[in-house]
Amino acid sequence: MATQAERGQRFRALHERDRAFIIPNPWDAGTARMLAQLGFEALATTSAGYAFSRGTVDGAVGRDAMMAHVAEMVASTELPVSADLENGFGDSPEDAAETIRMGAAHGLAGGSIEDATGDESDPIYTLELAKERIHAAAETARSLPFTFTLTARAENYLHGRPDLKGTILRLQAYQEAGADVLYAPGLTSKEEIAAVVQSVDRPVNVLAGMPAMRLSLAELSAIGVKRVSTGSALARAALGAFLLSAREMGIHGTFGFVEGAAANSRDVVPLLEAWHKSAHEK
Repeated sequence: MATQAERGQRFRALHERDRAFIIPNPWDAGTARMLAQLGFEALATTSAGYAFSRGTVDGAVGRDAMMAHVAEMVASTELPVSADLENGFGDSPEDAAETIRMGAAHGLAGGSIEDATGDESDPIYTLELAKERIHAAAETARSLPFTFTLTARAENYLHGRPDLKGTILRLQAYQEAGADVLYAPGLTSKEEIAAVVQSVDRPVNVLAGMPAMRLSLAELSAIGVKRVSTGSALARAALGAFLLSAREMGIHGTFGFVEGAAANSRDVVPLLEAWHKSAHEK
């Protein structure tokens, strides 16, 4: 089993290559193990995907439950795991710092802190407070005895504020505060993404799990993006198939979905068997 220090070094090194990599977002141990068997080099949790699996919505899972989930994800694979740690489960810089400390204690190689408040009437922290929160998280990350990669998220675009200039200003502030990776989920055009990449001196993560984002890994890499995540897209794709199947039964009383499910099971079982075999050989 790889040590946390080894995972941390491997994760940081992925961001230092001359090309982008995909970091998919599983939502449980099974999906994490299948993605590992498919050859991905690192994984990230999805707060929304995990919330769906618990029968609730994004933002409704508390810190203790999220940390239990983080521990399960880390234990499920040899790959480095970074976590979507939402806004740090509190408003203060101390909350953000404590969440990073707890995530590291549960085995993470990295994690993200966002500037969304969770209050739709006032959805984004002031720049001053947001920067203080990232600074506190970065100080905690730097104090750890291994390499922890801190991602700072600027959430404007996800909250109806498509302000590119303001988003870049925030990312630059988070870079100055000590973030290792910068991320503005919701950017979809080549021009916007290129503007962000050219405006900062840290690796940039782009969210590929949005319908309007049609750029490929190769295209994003050519722009200068270093990391591409999928957010809750994989969980939503799986749940979409589940709901289609359930509605077929409920509305039509038919079971045509079974044919596709049987075919898919021939892929799932070998992947998990391969993981089981490799895990017991180590």
